[in-house]
Amino acid sequence: MIETIVFDVGETITRDDRYWASWADWLGVPRHTLSALVGAVVARGSDNAEALRLVRPGLDVAADYQAREAAGRGEDLDEGDLYDDVRPALSALRQLGVRVVIAGNQTVRAGELLRGLNLPADLIVTSGEWGVAKPDPGFFQRVVEVAQAAPGATLYVGDHPANDVFPAKAAGLRAAHIRRGPLGHLRGAAADVVAAADWRIDSLTQLTDLVRA
Repeated sequence: MIETIVFDVGETITRDDRYWASWADWLGVPRHTLSALVGAVVARGSDNAEALRLVRPGLDVAADYQAREAAGRGEDLDEGDLYDDVRPALSALRQLGVRVVIAGNQTVRAGELLRGLNLPADLIVTSGEWGVAKPDPGFFQRVVEVAQAAPGATLYVGDHPANDVFPAKAAGLRAAHIRRGPLGHLRGAAADVVAAADWRIDSLTQLTDLVRA
């Protein structure tokens, strides 16, 4: 029985379109150029931030993040950044008595912005606030702690096999791979993902049927 469902953030709860568009504007390159580079680095298994360094070699991403904040062009999230199925799915799960947690690799600022959206969730927390990021086992130990359920009764949902599915399973959690975002589509049918994921879904609304079953 699934008692708690924990959700990744980027490309699970939120669309990354505007995030990368804002970086492209900051770096002075066409948005499509950066978008294509993100796809390229994802396909070869590199960190997304590598796309920024391809545009500007030697870029200190953390320093530029702070510079953007200081210039009033920093991180932002609003209702339009949410996938359409987020509120209906999370609301339905809570009505079924499921504890809903959102925990992903995001900044402290992103955590504040997510909580400001008043999502139907029992807890919203980020790696920046925990001081440990996926796929580090320490992140999933924190997930186990906040789930308030046994690992086998806790489901982690995410699009990134290496950051979400595989380490969640290694921590004893159940895992659902959502096929959206670059990695969700690119790795959705990969044999190792199919073997590791307890479920593969296309929409968060499918989770209510999984819980009922």
